[in-house]
Amino acid sequence: MFTAAGQQLVRAVVPHGTAGRVWAEDPDTGKRRDLGLEDERAFWTWAVVEVLRATGIRIEELLELSHHSLVQYRLPTTGDLVPLLQIVPSKTDTERLLLVSPELADVLSAIICRVRDSTDAVPLIRSWDRRECEWQGPAPLLFQRRISGEDRAFTDETVRTMLDQALIATGLTDTAGDPLRYTPHDFRRLFITDAILNGLPPHIAQVIAGHQDINVSLGYKAVYPEEAIQAHMAFLARRRSLRPSEEYRVPTDEEWQEFLGHFERRKVSIGACGRAFGTPCVHEHACVRCPMLWPDPAQRDRLVEIRDNLLARIAEAEREGWLGEVEGLQVSLAGAEENLAQLDAQQRRQGPTVFLGFPTLDQIVARTSDVSEP
Repeated sequence: MFTAAGQQLVRAVVPHGTAGRVWAEDPDTGKRRDLGLEDERAFWTWAVVEVLRATGIRIEELLELSHHSLVQYRLPTTGDLVPLLQIVPSKTDTERLLLVSPELADVLSAIICRVRDSTDAVPLIRSWDRRECEWQGPAPLLFQRRISGEDRAFTDETVRTMLDQALIATGLTDTAGDPLRYTPHDFRRLFITDAILNGLPPHIAQVIAGHQDINVSLGYKAVYPEEAIQAHMAFLARRRSLRPSEEYRVPTDEEWQEFLGHFERRKVSIGACGRAFGTPCVHEHACVRCPMLWPDPAQRDRLVEIRDNLLARIAEAEREGWLGEVEGLQVSLAGAEENLAQLDAQQRRQGPTVFLGFPTLDQIVARTSDVSEP
């Protein structure tokens, strides 16, 4: 590699016996770097962080995600396909289904493309279950990599080491000057905190997180010093005494169906509304202005038509002296242009469409447990 002036900075070498490995050597320091290994570590660290951040699942659930975990559910009323991520029973022996957001879909797509073999299939590998102390049957696990010519599953130590090394590389420290340290469980706290702060009812967050006690979910909402937590819990206890007790319980079937119905009613003409369950529309259904809109790539032409119409209306308002309408039209125009830019960026990021091979419901493989509740 050379600068514009022709000065040599780094030269790539492939030592004997390391065919297929790319190394970089700095001629000034003599330090050698395995670029292939660094690329692999960077990708899997990014994948771990993004999946944990977007799902709030436990580390054992992360390592058990497989190609069969990605399923699709067709809404009986609208016929729309809803992508879901199946979480197999783990700590609480309870199976869950999580909604896959567009960002999470991009991450899962990249992982599947990364682990596929020459036949476009995800290799079947065995993994060691530390809690049950036994080898699991072959499965198309998503978190796997090739080591010394063999496909191996990730371990929890590997995930924790990746997180530690990523934070060390950032150089970030806490208030005491010590290096920051994140555990996989910290992302679970971040997920629940973000969900509740965006309006998700705590008892719904409890079901999504797989907690048996709502107080556990509320305790995950934020991390404070112990005295602050106790003061906050005392405040909640006083407020709860003034509220109907049925607000703090396991949701009924009717409430759960109402929650699921939220996803049926979020469809709009130019995409889908991404606002949290139970939160009102702050833009009075002027969806083109809303930052919570998930624009649909198939509706790009409609967005272009809306933008062009707004430009014409602004020109008409300025020509006729309707200055009271210009400002509002310009806000809508900025929203339309931002949505178009978001679609263009998404298209550049995704490139050509890749078939991920979503399994049908009868192909789902999930491990069950015979351990009864105490």
